[in-house]
Amino acid sequence: MDAPFEYVFPAIRGIQAGREYYVSMCPLRLLPKIFLFNEEELVPELRAQRLLNRGRLPEIARYIVENRNSYVFSAITASVDADVRFKPADGLGEGGLVGLLHVPMNARFIINDGQHRRAAIEAALRDAPELADESIAVVFFHDKGLERCQQMFADLNRYAVRPARSLSVLYDHRDDKAMLAKMVVSRLPAFQGLVEMERSTLSARSRRLFTLSAIYTATSSLLNNLELEEPEERAKLSAAFWSGVASHILEWRLVQEGKMTSGEVREGFIHSHGVVLHALGVVGNAILLEPRKSGEVKWERRLAPLGGVDWRRSSPAWEGRATLGGRVSKSFQNVILTSNFLKSKLGLALHADEQRVEDAHARGEHEPA
Repeated sequence: MDAPFEYVFPAIRGIQAGREYYVSMCPLRLLPKIFLFNEEELVPELRAQRLLNRGRLPEIARYIVENRNSYVFSAITASVDADVRFKPADGLGEGGLVGLLHVPMNARFIINDGQHRRAAIEAALRDAPELADESIAVVFFHDKGLERCQQMFADLNRYAVRPARSLSVLYDHRDDKAMLAKMVVSRLPAFQGLVEMERSTLSARSRRLFTLSAIYTATSSLLNNLELEEPEERAKLSAAFWSGVASHILEWRLVQEGKMTSGEVREGFIHSHGVVLHALGVVGNAILLEPRKSGEVKWERRLAPLGGVDWRRSSPAWEGRATLGGRVSKSFQNVILTSNFLKSKLGLALHADEQRVEDAHARGEHEPA
């Protein structure tokens, strides 16, 4: 006779490493009730999960609520510390693999992977209760004790690798800044065929000169604090700025013309590296925020002093700014110091924070970010 108090999940039974496991669906409204997380008071060696980082939850919950018609989540993985029963459905599924998973209500569920998804879903349901009857996939394993659960957590995260930032930007159709960066790359002749769209680092033999992630960051800085809501207006302004920059950097043009290789430029010059692109975006933003009469900035003329900059990587001007010990550095302080140098070339005043970093650099000190 079936136990009177139990959860019953429609499930598919599978085998991994000789052990049965089950794949099911769980309504979002039941997720916070079934999968509890109460290990905050335990020391790490007695926990089966990392501590919940509550700072991550608002962003994930907002993602669900703002994209309620298109959000997507991978499965939650959990261990069950009770004797579960799987009853194959009659005449359904080859080899009795499809059926009902019976779990006692007094069972304890330990989330091996997905605790932040679970907590964010709970938060999102408060703002969007209509999502309660939607579901998420859950993979159930039988709990073999703390050591096994800890090993599962280690194994599940062993080969987890975040995608390169350029690829994330390329595939992101929600982020307006990502869409803008891709529009700029597609429109600007100076970038045609020279932007690495998947990787965020360039090998010595790469034929690309820039990375999409670097252009994303630099263009975001260019438009910082500007009230431009129309995507076309933002794209037009950004393309005009980068076209103006390109008109004063000879080596970019030589690569386009096949007279230099991208590798030669990256090895011998600093201007295609992310720290300088970011700094150029900061400089462009300062120009856009200057008090001026109405009308568009004449970028080619306004950026003309860039043509006189010694962009050679070996130039002493870059040491301590864009490079440290001859190696390119992309820290935020290096971005500020590089933009300060370029601002001085263009006759732009420094803000108080920028001046403080500059003064510390002049004294040979490191200004904390």
